[in-house]
Amino acid sequence: MIACAEAGKAKSFPQSLSDREVLRLFFDWDAWARPDQRPPLVPWSRWLLMGGRGAGKTRAGAEWVRGAIDGRPRYALQPCRRIALIGETFADAREVMVDGVSGLRQIAPPWDRPRYEASRRRLVWDNGAVASLYSAEDPESLRGPQFDAAWCDEIGKWRHAEEVFDQLAMGLRLGVSPRLVATTTPRPTALIKRLVDDPSWLISRAATSDNQAFLSDGFVDGLKQTYAGSRLYRQEVEGDLIEDRQDSLWSREEIDRTRMAQAPAVDRVVVAVDPPASANNRSNACGIVACGKLENGSFAVLADATIEGATPERWAHKAIGLYKALQADCLVAEANQGGEMVRAVLAQAGPDVPVKLVRARRGKWLRAEPIAYLYAQGRVHHVGALPALEDEVLDFGPDGLSSPGQSPDRMDALVWALTELGGDPAAPRLRTV
Repeated sequence: MIACAEAGKAKSFPQSLSDREVLRLFFDWDAWARPDQRPPLVPWSRWLLMGGRGAGKTRAGAEWVRGAIDGRPRYALQPCRRIALIGETFADAREVMVDGVSGLRQIAPPWDRPRYEASRRRLVWDNGAVASLYSAEDPESLRGPQFDAAWCDEIGKWRHAEEVFDQLAMGLRLGVSPRLVATTTPRPTALIKRLVDDPSWLISRAATSDNQAFLSDGFVDGLKQTYAGSRLYRQEVEGDLIEDRQDSLWSREEIDRTRMAQAPAVDRVVVAVDPPASANNRSNACGIVACGKLENGSFAVLADATIEGATPERWAHKAIGLYKALQADCLVAEANQGGEMVRAVLAQAGPDVPVKLVRARRGKWLRAEPIAYLYAQGRVHHVGALPALEDEVLDFGPDGLSSPGQSPDRMDALVWALTELGGDPAAPRLRTV
């Protein structure tokens, strides 16, 4: 089809085909795919596809699974019959990898559409192939099963990425040459950097604009107008693997070195809220972060429940919900903007929840410095991966976030929570409302 388009025959060629041939062509992925979406020509067993949002990564991963089940050249050396589908959660595996717009059931031709067996969390094809769904939240679920192929989606967001890959590697032991495909928006996590540096992995890259023909009109131009030139744009749109900024208070190595797989026992838990500037402002996120203090005096970052584009009622209920889920001791909320509104909406959502209002008397950089120092001392532990929060703190420099117009809402909530737990000895005690 690309050749036809280049020869000016994109419209006339389909008209020369019968209805049956048009249908076959529509489901012929190799006729439509870009080179970066096709499996490598050279012999391979591991393939990493990194790209911007909407670049066609999910479609490429799903089409590879379909080709591997058929045993097509470049896709697999023989038809695959036991496939692992691993998403960030079971919901992601089902809603994106299976039933999403580019998922396995949606891209399948009518004559070869797999059946989803919800009770067993698996897809079944008429030829006997079975694809089982797994959550990256549960690495131990991969202990025991064996496969001849696996597709892992959005590995940059996985909380237990290294452990999941270790377990999966031991289960890829069926067939002549088991193959593994990973699709993700690039993040400089320890796992992704390891795969990029590993010569056994073949790497494909794509930008959002490469897939512009299949995206909503104005989508790419809108992102460019808003975010062009920022680190966020380079990572999320251009699909570049961006290393940490040199002038950041934090470093990814420090976060990775002290990361915990599971939440530890804590003496006290605080949920902090950094509300948008006003009740009518839905452009910014409402930062909601939970932290706990351990018996040895160190701290654990337990959850990031930040919500974007929400009304005050929604973010208040989200914060109160996290408070109750973690059985927290108090809820801290910044009150520099709309203090009375913050007090009112939180009281309405959780009248029995103890709330502390705080006001920033120092700039963001000065407030963040003592907290970043705790990280450098190895006294702050992230529980699992918190990718959005980690990207934000790592993008914070003396001049604020490099992303134009973006407020560090998650970072502010993190700083407030750790400050209340005693992470900043110079901070004044907070007033209970």
